[in-house]
Amino acid sequence: MTLSLALLLALGSAVALNWSYLTQHTAASGMPPLALRHPLASLRLLFGNLRWVVGFFVGIGGWVLYVVALALAPLSLVQAVSAGGIGVLALLVWRKTGVPLTRREQVGVGAAVGGLVLLALSLGGGSVAGTHGTVAGVSVWLLVSGAAALLAAGPVARLLAPGAGLGVAAGVMYAAGDVATKAATGGGVRFLFVPALLACHGCAFVAIQLAFQRGGALATAGVATLFTNALPIVAGLTLLHEQLPGGALGVLRIVAFAAVVLGAAALARPEATPEYEPLPLA
Repeated sequence: MTLSLALLLALGSAVALNWSYLTQHTAASGMPPLALRHPLASLRLLFGNLRWVVGFFVGIGGWVLYVVALALAPLSLVQAVSAGGIGVLALLVWRKTGVPLTRREQVGVGAAVGGLVLLALSLGGGSVAGTHGTVAGVSVWLLVSGAAALLAAGPVARLLAPGAGLGVAAGVMYAAGDVATKAATGGGVRFLFVPALLACHGCAFVAIQLAFQRGGALATAGVATLFTNALPIVAGLTLLHEQLPGGALGVLRIVAFAAVVLGAAALARPEATPEYEPLPLA
């Protein structure tokens, strides 16, 4: 019952967060350029827009649901459910723009939803919760994530579609924050990860808002969602030593993980969007 509740909370979190992403994207893409050199002016622009503010606080609510889910279930399972939220994002984009989903997007939605169904079936085998990670191991994960995010937002961004590099950076930092959150729920000395998880989410917030002004919803929020979900699944199975059930149910869960991540990748593949002009970071 506890595990089922956790995954329901994770699904609710995914819906809230992806609706929040789309709402913030719609608002931010119509604003004057945000600039790192003028953080207070940029924040005034954001918090002065009622649509953006509503999206922001819905996202905060989604994050609270996510934290509760993490306290009740393994990180890899929670993230697998959350990854299906990109299908929600694609459907929201379709409803908002009126443009039908492409064949690739339809396949992505189908794969993500199918993965969630398989994941539900695999729960009959239970789950080993794993650990909250060692302080050293989680610290190294956070440092490597920070370096990867800087590369994505900098030199790698020129190789990707508009906004996608910043979307990758945001996803990597949100994922790092999720790993730190899971570690912090272990209590004791691991509460020291609270400042780190707040810093990770702060950096991710800056990156995703800048991305929203440079690319479409699926090329920015979609890419961010992909990395936010895929990296913690890897961390859960390696860094936190979460184990799969044995036999056929274990194989089913692996297939479920793969289907959700592949579906997310199909939806989030960066595509150039000529209606967005590149904007400077500063």
